[in-house]
Amino acid sequence: MNLDEKWTVRWTTTWKFGRTPVTCPVRDLGKVDLRQSVPVRRFTWRTGQFHRPGLEYLMATDRHHGFESHEEERLLLVADFAAGLVEALCQPFRLQFLSEGKAIRHTPDFLLVTESGLFLIDVRPADRIKAEDALKFAATAEVALSAGWQYGVVAGWRQHVWTNVDALSAERRPLPDVLGVQGQLGKAAAQGPLPFGELAERCQIPAIARAHAIHLLWHRHLGVDLSVPFGDASLVRLAPQQYHRELSR
Repeated sequence: MNLDEKWTVRWTTTWKFGRTPVTCPVRDLGKVDLRQSVPVRRFTWRTGQFHRPGLEYLMATDRHHGFESHEEERLLLVADFAAGLVEALCQPFRLQFLSEGKAIRHTPDFLLVTESGLFLIDVRPADRIKAEDALKFAATAEVALSAGWQYGVVAGWRQHVWTNVDALSAERRPLPDVLGVQGQLGKAAAQGPLPFGELAERCQIPAIARAHAIHLLWHRHLGVDLSVPFGDASLVRLAPQQYHRELSR
């Protein structure tokens, strides 16, 4: 890649607003109205295709977002769980850059808008990253750096990370609390960290308490160490007020 002083002028990004494509040099990324853009590439569904596209509902945005593989779907779910997600832009723009005099194009998978900044993300399993992919990822990292964004390539997950988030997502949607179970959970957890199984048993209806406890974990009203596999022995505690997310009923 030729990264001389004028590379941000020669390299371009193409966005779509409605049906209208708009191309701008990398140096002008800060002027793009991200919220009004649509995916620069259409998602397609057809019999026999190699990848698996679909739509994933995110609590943070209250709408569905497109993905093109199981790996991308997982990234969206983890992003929804991570606090501070404001917007998720799928296939946000097409980058065109120069390498050894040749024009190369690449479309990053996601641009995540969060309360702590913007994160440009590519998703590719580690065993499928080829030399040409590494070149595109390196170029995209330079673009993100010039725009003041973070950039990363999600090449895989530790097994327990994905299974933990997947388990908590089962109760992320609105959950009516007509029996006051969440208050019971709060009182029990206030007595000190308790194993998840014991916390549920201290409520009047443990089976229902389990569902509500997972709901509270997703929304940060309860806390647990997710750096290890989640189960009945996992210690659950009250989460500080500043980390709470609004409960959906």
